[in-house]
Amino acid sequence: MYVPVKLDKMRNFRYGMKALALIEKALGQKITKINFEDLGTNETAIVIWAGLAHEDPELTPEKVMDLIDEYASMGEVFAKMQEAMKLAFKPIDDKPPNAKKK
Repeated sequence: MYVPVKLDKMRNFRYGMKALALIEKALGQKITKINFEDLGTNETAIVIWAGLAHEDPELTPEKVMDLIDEYASMGEVFAKMQEAMKLAFKPIDDKPPNAKKK
């Protein structure tokens, strides 16, 4: 699932397993141990970068900082990042959408 964000162009957050592995590697912690409420600026740039890297292999956390400074606000981008992260960890519904109740 993707969450669009406007920077230099429309980009899409996606936190699949590869993105989560990038975050773990860059921050040196398991994803379940990271306190997303207490991220510093560099850590936040890493999490944003990981969610956007699937579309742009040349992107770096430093470039992410430049894009935010140039084209958006930290609040806007952080809100989109949070939305995408919530989608990544959304529980799977056991029943198909058209399933009838018994």
